[in-house]
Amino acid sequence: MTRLDELTIRSLGVIDDARVPIGPGFTAITGETGAGKTMVVQALALLRGERADAGVIRSGEERAAVQGVWIVDDADAVGLVEDAGGTVDDGELILGRALTRTPEATARSRAQAGGAAVPAGLLRELADRLVAVHGQSDQQRLRSAEAQAAALDRAAGAALQELLAEYRAAHAAWTDTRETAERIRAEHDARAAEAARIREELEELEALDPQPGEQDELAALAHRLEHSESLRADLGEAHQALSNDDDAPDAVTLAGQARRLVERAAGDDAALAEALELLVQADALLQEASASIVTALDDLERPERSLDEVQQRRAELSALERRLGRPLDEALDAAPAAALRLAELEGDEAELERLEAEQERHLEAATALADRLSVLRREAATRLEAAVGEELRALAMPNARLVVEVAQAEALGATGRDRVTMLLAPHPGAEPRPIQRGASGGELSRIMLAIEVALADESVPTMVFDEVDAGVGGAAATEIGRRLARLAQHCQVIVVTHLAQVAAFAEHHVRVEKGTDGRITASQVAAVEGEERLAELARMLSGTASETALAHARELLEDSGAVG
Repeated sequence: MTRLDELTIRSLGVIDDARVPIGPGFTAITGETGAGKTMVVQALALLRGERADAGVIRSGEERAAVQGVWIVDDADAVGLVEDAGGTVDDGELILGRALTRTPEATARSRAQAGGAAVPAGLLRELADRLVAVHGQSDQQRLRSAEAQAAALDRAAGAALQELLAEYRAAHAAWTDTRETAERIRAEHDARAAEAARIREELEELEALDPQPGEQDELAALAHRLEHSESLRADLGEAHQALSNDDDAPDAVTLAGQARRLVERAAGDDAALAEALELLVQADALLQEASASIVTALDDLERPERSLDEVQQRRAELSALERRLGRPLDEALDAAPAAALRLAELEGDEAELERLEAEQERHLEAATALADRLSVLRREAATRLEAAVGEELRALAMPNARLVVEVAQAEALGATGRDRVTMLLAPHPGAEPRPIQRGASGGELSRIMLAIEVALADESVPTMVFDEVDAGVGGAAATEIGRRLARLAQHCQVIVVTHLAQVAAFAEHHVRVEKGTDGRITASQVAAVEGEERLAELARMLSGTASETALAHARELLEDSGAVG
């Protein structure tokens, strides 16, 4: 069975350096007020990944460290450690936490699991599987509706947990679809305006049908048409220079003559081959240039578009560009994505209809599951009332009755639609009142213990109680000890107590003792047995180890069946 085997504490509070042996079953931790008993609980809190506070570091020290050794047979816990890079050797898991005081008087924390550095969050995850700590704050937490609901769900067992997981999935799906639909509705006006803007832009682009690079082409064409007269004159003169119909020599004729002469001469001089090739190329290029000039002259004489048409088109494109507020080429590039966005925006109504139908399906599923959860909780409430009532009678509250009320709320929540309220009727005929208003501190301690004993089979392997006996004494204290011993039959129980009646039922007894050399106060931690244990119980009973107190201590041990 998984259990805590040993706890090592260094420079934590009044404890300088201590090894706390923890046995299986029931271990009691005792000591005078201020000796440092609660530092054991604080050490476990650190190993559970709880917040680190520089105030717990021993005065005069800059660093504190705690280490716990667990004997583990929980495959899931081992898997968590190994996934984080740690190791569990022969079922032994070592968890560690070190605190260092910073110049800002805060604490820097480092955590280890199985020899690997891990985040404190992993310790918290492991803690849920390894150890539960019930202190004074936990008793107060029992006053909250959340803690009461959690206790009832534990009583309902695995069947409820499986159904709860199914419900949470349905509830999450319902919440997601509802939030998506609400977002679309809330953004309706903005999305409609966006759709109208995109639609208008696309319609204008379609109507005018601008082409990529068209504005540059039109600008060049307009410039050519504006300068057509000078172009005709220049091109005409150029054409005459290249290919003249008169008797005057022109470039094409002269180049042809030169080519023929060099061609004839190349038959006698091979070195002229390169010159001949160049002249052949020049002749061809000059003829092509002449033809191109003729074509250009024809275009100037008979242009496909008039200057007025070109300028009108340019004006239309410029006006569109101003309306769009960006270059036309950029708008053309963005048009495909804009069309997709428009389709998405115009599909809002259809999407809303789909989401509303889906939302209704998820709501129906979640509501049906919530109703099944309510049935399981009401059945568990009846069982828990009976089990806790039996424990309360044994804890010197013979006439008290716990009532677990399960009421349905209108709205679905994260765990269903149930409101769980625990009420206490302290005696017959009394009206049950919510325990947060009707129970004293001592009664809360006993109610919490009664719940833990009643739910022992569902508990984590190690339970720690910090002064669960606060506010009680006499026969009630004896019964608390007896119930803790009974709980220890199902799991490991560690109790910090100031009552001998409780400590007497422990199978293992650890004493925290404060000492001083006049300058420094430090506490020592050690297991006590035999006469030492008798002396400690006597001190707890009367403050001294007198014969009367020792006799009373021995009687307590005999009554508990833990003599030794």
